[in-house]
Amino acid sequence: MTVAIIGAGMAGLSCARALAQAGVALELFDKGRGPGGRMSTRRVELDGRELRFDHGAQYFTARDERFRAEVAQWRDAGRVANWPAAGPEALVGVSGMNEPVRAMAEGLDVRWGTRIDRLERVAGEWVLHGGEGVRGGYASVVVAIPAEQAGPLVADFSSGFADRAERTRSEPCWTAMASFAQTLPLADAITTGGAVAWAARDGGKPGRGGSESWVLQASPGWTRDHLDTPAEQIPALLLAAMFADRAIEPAQPDHASAHRWLYAKAQPVAGEPALWDASLRLGLAGDWLIAPRVESAWISGRELADRMIAEPG
Repeated sequence: MTVAIIGAGMAGLSCARALAQAGVALELFDKGRGPGGRMSTRRVELDGRELRFDHGAQYFTARDERFRAEVAQWRDAGRVANWPAAGPEALVGVSGMNEPVRAMAEGLDVRWGTRIDRLERVAGEWVLHGGEGVRGGYASVVVAIPAEQAGPLVADFSSGFADRAERTRSEPCWTAMASFAQTLPLADAITTGGAVAWAARDGGKPGRGGSESWVLQASPGWTRDHLDTPAEQIPALLLAAMFADRAIEPAQPDHASAHRWLYAKAQPVAGEPALWDASLRLGLAGDWLIAPRVESAWISGRELADRMIAEPG
């Protein structure tokens, strides 16, 4: 019977592709409108031109041999490239950070814009509630969403899994996106110890067209202090902090917006890289089980798929 995977980000898609290659039928559900998750790219139309902002993960690295093999395929297809501004090992999606996720989702049955808010187990089969209604008849369920969301979803079935999720905490992050008519006198990637933990000229990444578009990500402490600040106020606050930190003349953006990530950077507790209960046929995957890195999400999903294949239940 079919496997249901809740969450079509890097972890869920990594698990899905490995299962599909083993001949397992599956369906994926994701509350987002399209591929990306925390590797999302936001597109904005401004005066007849398109601006792109990687407002989640800024880049990733590949050290695990299995992940390096996957990345090599993306590179060969022109979907990822090195971004030296962030370091010699830094990789980004070409045209947008979500490009690797888009590649992984191709050929899979993904129901975008579908939130699953409750699980039920009936006569040994899984039933999913949410989105457009009820979906049942699943042999297994994989939960590949942030720990804070995964814990409540599985608490009625596995106290151990729920406890692992509940002991994991994620740092929040306000992200500002801004574009300018003039070039700012700054390097393409900036790290600071103040309100702005990271700033990058997104237009300088491969395949972005060289626009003066910037992403500023606030520090966890600053974000917590401004968690309830209206989104429309965030860009001005973070831009002012960056200009002051770099001692440059403030510039007025021609576009500015913000996004609040409540679960931006997980702080994992020690344990297995993926969770699988063969008797329940319930699994959990995500970077929150290993480390807050794109590669960790991929590894967790792959590890879970390997366990599901080896321990079918």
